[in-house]
Amino acid sequence: MTTSTDKIVVRKMRPADAKEISRISSSITRGESRNDFQNIIAKQAESRTDASFVALKGKRLVGYCISHELSGSFDTKNSAWIANFGVDPDFMGQGIGELLAKKTLEYYQALGILNVYTSVRWEATDLLSFYKILGFQRSEFITLCKCLE
Repeated sequence: MTTSTDKIVVRKMRPADAKEISRISSSITRGESRNDFQNIIAKQAESRTDASFVALKGKRLVGYCISHELSGSFDTKNSAWIANFGVDPDFMGQGIGELLAKKTLEYYQALGILNVYTSVRWEATDLLSFYKILGFQRSEFITLCKCLE
């Protein structure tokens, strides 16, 4: 018996992936992506320690995870941050997100990173459940926001 993830390939993100990542982001949020993925991915490609991966099913990009090492801010030595994560809605529920997350966590663990953080909206219960299944818990940080208009 084969699982749906048997034909999924996870590789490092490339600048040429920006258009497809933007498409997936837009399909998840049901609106135009406000992220400049071309710029974000270009910076990732220059980094030796940041981990950003994509998942491919055949030649189709079906998921992505953009993360970076935290450089000591807020006393977060040996930490990383998952900044942006998405799976094409047509491919959700097939284990693709779990493959991307595990690859990211393994990458950071190999670098000696001790903690990986992320942020989830309160109403995103499906995403919160996903991260809990992966072993994420509430951290010692509280996210604060001030809107500058």
